[in-house]
This record gives sequence, C-alpha cells and structure tokens, in this order.
Amino acid sequence: MSLLASVSLIPHVAWGRRTHETFFQNTDYELNVYRIYGNKPGKTLLLIGGIQGNEPGGFLSADLYADMPLAKGNLIVVPRANFYSILLNRRQINEDMNRTFTRGPRNNYERKIVAILKRLISESDCLLNLHDGSGFFSERWEGPMRNPKRYGQSIIADCKSYTVPETGKTLHLEAMARRVIEVVNAQIKEKRYWFHFNNHRTREPDTLHPEQRKSATYYAVFHCGIPAFGIETSKSLPLEMKVRHHNLAINAFMELLDIIPETPGTYLDPPIMQYMVVGVNGQIPFAIPNGHTLRVSPGDVVRISHVKANYKRGLSADILDHGTMNDMHKPIRIAHPTQIIIRKDHYPCGIVNIVLNGGKPAGHTLCALPHVLFFKTRINGKEHLFLNQAHVKLIRGDRFELVDVVTNLADPSEIVVNFKGFVGNRKNNTGEDRGYVIHTDRDLWKRYSLDRKGKKYQVVVHHRSTQLGRLFVELADPVFNYLVLQVNHGVKQCLFPGDSLTIHPTDAISILDIKTNISTERGIQAFLKGPGTSIRLFSDGKAFPYEVGPDLAGVKDTKHRIVVQRGQITLGSILVDLNRGA
Repeated sequence: MSLLASVSLIPHVAWGRRTHETFFQNTDYELNVYRIYGNKPGKTLLLIGGIQGNEPGGFLSADLYADMPLAKGNLIVVPRANFYSILLNRRQINEDMNRTFTRGPRNNYERKIVAILKRLISESDCLLNLHDGSGFFSERWEGPMRNPKRYGQSIIADCKSYTVPETGKTLHLEAMARRVIEVVNAQIKEKRYWFHFNNHRTREPDTLHPEQRKSATYYAVFHCGIPAFGIETSKSLPLEMKVRHHNLAINAFMELLDIIPETPGTYLDPPIMQYMVVGVNGQIPFAIPNGHTLRVSPGDVVRISHVKANYKRGLSADILDHGTMNDMHKPIRIAHPTQIIIRKDHYPCGIVNIVLNGGKPAGHTLCALPHVLFFKTRINGKEHLFLNQAHVKLIRGDRFELVDVVTNLADPSEIVVNFKGFVGNRKNNTGEDRGYVIHTDRDLWKRYSLDRKGKKYQVVVHHRSTQLGRLFVELADPVFNYLVLQVNHGVKQCLFPGDSLTIHPTDAISILDIKTNISTERGIQAFLKGPGTSIRLFSDGKAFPYEVGPDLAGVKDTKHRIVVQRGQITLGSILVDLNRGA
C-alpha cells in the first residue's frame, strides 16, 4: 500500500455507505470505528477523539461526525479512542496512549488500540487528533497561563513542512494550519480565544516537546507521509465552546480537503437513561425504568443487554463491586446488594438498585422504592441535572436555583425540596425552596451548613414523612490568580495579587484579562480605588480603558489599588502608586 492513501482504494460500491466496526467488544476499553463514504469519491480525513480520557471537548466533538452524511470525500471517526480512561475521567490508565506510537516492550490494552489506530492512519489522507489543552498558547510569554509551553487554542504540527522521501511530495503543514486558523478565527468573536499555529519542531534536537516523537501526529507525518495536526482547545473554556471550536476546526479542514458534509448540529443536552434491558438467569429479558429497584436472590446471574438513553454512543453499565467498569453484555453473578450505574462517558445518567431476597432463591421481582431520580438545577442561569446523593461544586458567588426534582412517585404532590440554610420566603417559611435564585455569597446561613463553616450544605427532599433524597452543595472560595493590563497601549504586563504598579496621572490603564478559579469569569470586576475614588476598569470580560489624570488630578494621596471583586467579595488587589514627579 502506498504511503499516501488513494481514492482508488475505496471501491465504487462503498460510496454513500456508512460502516461501524467494534473492537474488544464487552471490555472496558471497547473501541468503535465509524466510516462514512461520500456520494462522490474524495480524500479521507481521520478524526481521533478521547485518546486522553479527561479531554471531553475532543471526544464529544468527534461524536457529532460519526453519523454525518457526506456529499463528497470520506471520514473515519474514532470518537473514543481510550474509552476506559474516559469512564474514569483520567488522562491515562497504564500509560499515555498518545505516547505509544513507537514500538515498545509493554503489552497492554493501549498498545492493542494503537495498533488499530496505526492501520487507520495508513488508510487516510489527513489526521486530526482532538485534544483539550492547558491554558492558552502564545509564541511569547504573557503570563503563567498564556505562554509558549501552553497548548490551548492552538493547531499543533510537528514541523513547518516535510518532504516524504518515498514520493517526493511535500506536506505544507504550516500553510495548511494557517489557512484553517484564518477561517476559524473569523468565526470567534473573542480575540483572546483565537487559535494560533504551534510548531513543536518535534524532530529538532532543541525541541521543547521531545515526548511528541511517540505521538499519533508524529507517526502519521514521518512514518505514513500524511499531514497530521493536534487540535487543542483550552481546558479553561466552557464545554460547549470547546466543542464548537473543535467543530470549526474540523469543518475548515474538511473544506481544505474538499470533503463536503452536511454540518452536524451541536447536541449537548444532559444525558438521561430511560430504561435498561436486563435478563436474570438466562430468562426472557425485561425493561427496568431509571430509578427502579431489581430484587433478585443471592447467586442470581444478571446480564444487561441494552440501555435506552437520549444518546446512542458513549454508554456503559457498571454493576458496583461486581465485574469491571463496563459490565454491558456480561453475565454477572450477584453476591450482595448493589447498584447499576449507567454512564454517558464518565457522567452518571441513570441508576437501578439491586436488593436481595432473604433465604433461598425465590425468583426475581421488580419494585420501586420511593426516591429522587434527578435534581433539575440552574447554575448561573445554565441548566444542570444531578443524580440523587450527588455533590455539586460551586464557587462562592455562583447563583444556584433548584428548578425541580424528578421522582418515581406516581403522585408527586406534597413533595418538599428544602435547601438547609436558605429561606426563600421569610414571611412564610414552608421549607419549599424550588424556584428561588440563591446567591451563594449572601443568602446562606453558615450555622445551618453541615460543617458549620459555610462550605457544605444539603438539599433534602421529603414526601410527607419520608425522605426521598439529598443533594450536597459544596462551596469553594473564589480566587484571584492574576491580571493582564497595558499602560498607554504598551507592553502587556502580568500582575499577581500583592504586586505593585507605578504610573503617572496622565497614563491610561487598560485591563485585558483577569484569571480566577471561576470557569466563566462571570461577575468579575476590577476598580481603581483610593480615598474618595472608585473607577471601574473591568467587568464581565470587558475592559474599560481609563486615563487616570483628569479625575485624580487634585487627589493628594498617591496610593491607590486595583481591587478585583466578585459581587461584594474582594478577591485581591494590586497596589498602584501615582508618581507625580515622573
């Protein structure tokens, strides 16, 4: 086979078809490969997502292309190359799968999967390896989260160009990446989230990234002679934005390769299991709705044959303390009471309880003890679903709303959902707290928190005198990490809490970015404060450039501070000295 995949290798009868192959079926590391053939012949693009399991932007984006019909060209889609690490939400299990594309002595499941990925690379004209990377890549140092050693918001290549010795064909990697970046950045409003070309110079002796010589892209370029790129969105971005940015890059590469698609929609609704199909002791399988209880006898063998949810891919079933991480299609002998947890990737989306009959085997029955299935919430205006007994991690100052609860009761009347430590109606406190927007920095009473320190609270659901479920809310304090500013449009400066800045009263200050532990930076503001002075410089990601002089010309005190706040919470400050003698 030629080093460069050829359109002629795809038979005419395949055009317009889709195929699905499953490798290592019924294991924790099951691998699914989807091939989509266009109605007209063309080049083949390989998409690999989830090679590192804690990077959901990549594998959720690849998922959107697995069913895409094509007018021209072909796709090979591997949405979840490392399903085991996705289930555990970890970068790796035995070893980093993206560092195993060179030969090595180890024999593990990662090497088995990479052997298949190598074959798929050899069948392709171009590879995109989809990742979520740390921080934001910049060719020069702008701060600890935006510098040459960061990966986020970059398209990575192993060199600028490469001439394949066997064919004499030159792969113009930088030119390809820059054409894609131009298309992608035109669709991203925030300049700070633009993509940049990141040349790892992997073969060079002084490369910053020698470990990449073991990666999929390096193998594709230097062993298979095809262009290959790592698409890195920033882990600091919201999930929906990461997926969208991956989609923009994939679509631009498809256009570059003249692969004509029907653009996929972005479907990121919360995953919810509807029911699972279970057989006991080889008898006729039956459906168990989400939240119900299966009663079996000690030693009965349970086999889960199907899960129905609002997603088709990325589903697994885990019988806790039995079997492995993924027990789909496996006969599992039940030794003690347990639960079946259904996950979409690593996100729990369904539960079935298993309880045991006492004494000798007496057959199985299906019952439903009254309990909460899901909590419907809004966090800063965005909807989230949480399973019963889940832990919700918030930053103090987040806005939290209990929208509703879903139970398995036929008659849900007289349910009370009570956030302990919050009173929605102080004139008539019934304990019912659904529908209230809770400002976590001012509305909660510390003495009613579980730890008495105001860091952990509980939501309790009752139906008459029966407790149906609980949700735990954990609060972390907001943290100001650093800010980036310019004085008179000069060099960008990165300042940390407690740093100082000397300026002249005629200077103009512009804060470009503030980094905190708040994922969306919602509600973050910065003010220039001093005696009788409070001037807004930054709010919700927007800078308000300010010429200091006109307002402070008559102020005698030269000591001011740039104070970073979230609501009424002060996160930190930068000392500002007005140097009038300069």
